[in-house]
Amino acid sequence: MEKSKTTSDEKQQNFSRLSFEKGIKDGLPIGLGYLSVAFAFGVQASIAGVPILMSVFISMTNLTSAGQLAGLNIIAACGTILEMILTQLVINARYFLMSITLTQKLDGSFTFGHRLLCSAFVTDEIFAIAAAKPKTFGRKYFYGLVILPYVGWTLGTLLGASAGSILPDFIINALGIALYAMFVAIILPPSITTRGVLPAVALGAGISCAIYFIPAFSNVSTGIAIIISAVISALVIAAIFPIKDKEQER
Repeated sequence: MEKSKTTSDEKQQNFSRLSFEKGIKDGLPIGLGYLSVAFAFGVQASIAGVPILMSVFISMTNLTSAGQLAGLNIIAACGTILEMILTQLVINARYFLMSITLTQKLDGSFTFGHRLLCSAFVTDEIFAIAAAKPKTFGRKYFYGLVILPYVGWTLGTLLGASAGSILPDFIINALGIALYAMFVAIILPPSITTRGVLPAVALGAGISCAIYFIPAFSNVSTGIAIIISAVISALVIAAIFPIKDKEQER
């Protein structure tokens, strides 16, 4: 028994030493994916007239594709700071729930300061990898997990913004649709497998089009239009297709 316990302790120590490297390994596919998506964002930022260094700064301090694209539209439309705040709050509200969920997976190495720092790197993909771990993990693993995605997102933005400033217009316009294609790729799988996602997307798109084309709403800014579309579609679909508790399903 004593020998078995010693072997188990040694394996645990080896895992602890390798946790940072394991995090890097798990984060590599995310980083490669972010590189291409951020490139599209960089191109889009260049089209909107955002300077290269400012585009990189946006990606370094946000790390959110949907929020950054929405913010970019508000910047291009000369929207207000209030619109920007409300838009980001609505679009990125899901990260509150993700971060709360991840607190159940963190071990004692996460002090309050490390929790604050790590919360800035929570994305959909990073959350999925971290939450799937069967046991708690330390801060070394999480820092390893987020390094390559963060570098990929920042580097991709730099490359895209730089390319957008030198490439011909017809290539820039072609690359400009890449980010929108990514969102289509994101919503298609859950639209097929999860009830309510497709109606929510369709309703949100319909409300957005109505605000854009109906003359009575011509004074509604881009940021407010995004907020209205997102909130109304979420409330309506939540009422029509509520998610049942496990106890109710039994």
